[in-house]
Amino acid sequence: MTSHLLENSAQKEYNMTRKLGPFQRDFSPYDNNGGTTLAIPGDNWALVAADTRLSQGYSIHTRYSPKLYQLTEKCVIATAGCQTDTATLWKLLKARLTHYEHQHGKPMSTPAIAQMLSNILYSRRFFPYYTFNMLAGLNDEGVGEVYGYDAIGSYQLIHAGAMGSGQSLIQPLLDSQRSFKNQKYIPNKDISLDYARSLVRDGFQSAGERDIYTGDSVDIFIITKDGVQLETMQLKKD
Repeated sequence: MTSHLLENSAQKEYNMTRKLGPFQRDFSPYDNNGGTTLAIPGDNWALVAADTRLSQGYSIHTRYSPKLYQLTEKCVIATAGCQTDTATLWKLLKARLTHYEHQHGKPMSTPAIAQMLSNILYSRRFFPYYTFNMLAGLNDEGVGEVYGYDAIGSYQLIHAGAMGSGQSLIQPLLDSQRSFKNQKYIPNKDISLDYARSLVRDGFQSAGERDIYTGDSVDIFIITKDGVQLETMQLKKD
């Protein structure tokens, strides 16, 4: 009976191939699970935010899947892209940081973490982590810094940045209202934390209206010399 079913299945596939022509079966280890991240540095603070929706195609798998991960008391990573690669990368980073702290008796500095993350991503350049990262924190002088990365580890300090499915919607707002690009009369670039919060609110509410992969709620981590504070903002659920 089983062999008869296999023969029928093989015959149907053969007939389909003759009718439609050759076709290729393929498999991709990557999947973009959507979501948007944002980071803004300040004089003595850094702010990093991300929505919490986890999607695949037109399905929402969960409405709370954090895209922010606290690495130290002065450093937070924001990651968009493939959720499984994100979890693997975070686990590796935490293991490296724990090993460093045991060896040296102190946590790794934010610039050192930035270089380490670049090395990890570049080491996987032939089969990259499908992740798009930003690292926010305070440097040794207590000044806020944000590093932006591509998938294989190239990185740079940025005034403000966004990653993920809503990047094209939020980045122009940051370029205009935070980096003040292409403006003749540039105001004081030392923005306040409240002003940064308002940019997060406006940016995510706008992206949530136009990007189906951004929504539900936003986690906001505020990094100061006193540590990391978590705030939450609600977005539309549909």
